[in-house]
Amino acid sequence: MTNDKVDAMKDRVTGKAKELEGKATGDKTRETQGKAENLKGKVKDKLADAKDDAKKFVADAKDKLKQDDTDA
Repeated sequence: MTNDKVDAMKDRVTGKAKELEGKATGDKTRETQGKAENLKGKVKDKLADAKDDAKKFVADAKDKLKQDDTDA
């Protein structure tokens, strides 16, 4: 698991905890803060996936270019 994924998971867990705390205490502001932080974690998770996909794409392209150079 990458650091980006860990950071995203931390935000999601912290956000969910704040959301539940807000629900339990009737604090709508805290509940909303938790929902926002949870959403931030989800966005970070998707960005980490996209970053990993881009790295894989670049690595595959480099391998393909190296293979083409050795075939020539």
